[in-house]
Amino acid sequence: MIKVLFFLSVLAILTSCNGQNKNISSNTETLNDSIAVGNTVNKLGNHLWYVFQDKKNNYWFGSNGEGVYRYDGKTIVNFTTKDGLANDTIRQIQEDKFGNIFVSTFGGISKFDGKTFATLQPIKSKEWKLEPNDLWFYILGKKNEGAYRYDGENLYNLEFPQHYLHDEIYPRVVNSFFSPYEVYSIYKDRKGAMWFGTSVFGACRFDGETVKWMYEDDLTYVPNGGTFGIRSIFEDKEGSYWFCNTRHRFVFDFDKTTKSDRLQYQKIDGIGNAKIFGGDEYIYYSYILEDNKGNIWLTTWDKGVYKYDGSAITNYSVKDGLKDVNLVSMYKDNQGNLWLGTPENGAFKLNGNTFERFKP
Repeated sequence: MIKVLFFLSVLAILTSCNGQNKNISSNTETLNDSIAVGNTVNKLGNHLWYVFQDKKNNYWFGSNGEGVYRYDGKTIVNFTTKDGLANDTIRQIQEDKFGNIFVSTFGGISKFDGKTFATLQPIKSKEWKLEPNDLWFYILGKKNEGAYRYDGENLYNLEFPQHYLHDEIYPRVVNSFFSPYEVYSIYKDRKGAMWFGTSVFGACRFDGETVKWMYEDDLTYVPNGGTFGIRSIFEDKEGSYWFCNTRHRFVFDFDKTTKSDRLQYQKIDGIGNAKIFGGDEYIYYSYILEDNKGNIWLTTWDKGVYKYDGSAITNYSVKDGLKDVNLVSMYKDNQGNLWLGTPENGAFKLNGNTFERFKP
């Protein structure tokens, strides 16, 4: 039996919901270098789930309950609700073309113009659009169904079209911790189309015209019980797609898809075997990315990180001292360095062949 441990229970225990809203300010053309808010601290917190690097090479660390940290190479500044951040529980960090920083939190999506935070007020909508400079957001854990699209002026909370298996699946999961249409992951493919992985209803793709779904039971439900959800989506160099586990890869036929009410695809073999994965025939991963050398990296909750170079698979354990570290996310920065976010042990950075805790 495949042994899968993941952070649903941790998410439920560690998240917090205290936040405050402010009206959104006008769009900012340039990011002001002088920070008027925030608290200068001596070190980063422990609950650093996400890492992000902006265009000026500042690092931002999104925490689970401690707000967001900014490190410019010299100084660490901690921003919280006291500074106007909508909530101290962070789920995403992004940057627009003007250098404004956007932080997705449990209290909403906050925009930082270099001086102050303002919370974007979402507009409920069923009208899906796709523009090159759009920013897309989710707020995992708040039971907010649908995706958020920011076009530079307005934030739209977009409602998904009903899944073709809605009537069959929904009664089984109506009381789950996550809402069935809640977004776990967002990904832009090589054609510029947007993918959305959900907690229960599989994944859908928006090509600028229509939103169409796919569903595979093993991508949502794990063999030993519980749901995993579509936590990661990735298109490799051959055009195959990876979703959540190493059992299969997927090859899509988008020409056939245009004539269907759902995504059309074929499943092909995945990677690995029980010997490689410590007795498991395949593993579930929460994050996947490709490094600058073309290697594919997979982040698991309790089994470290796997690197796939196209033929061989290498496992990297992650430890804080002698303690094994659980993992939430992975990130590649502007220089190609790999980072890990963790629930309790801060952030880690790959140094050669070892992931080491980052201590600026």
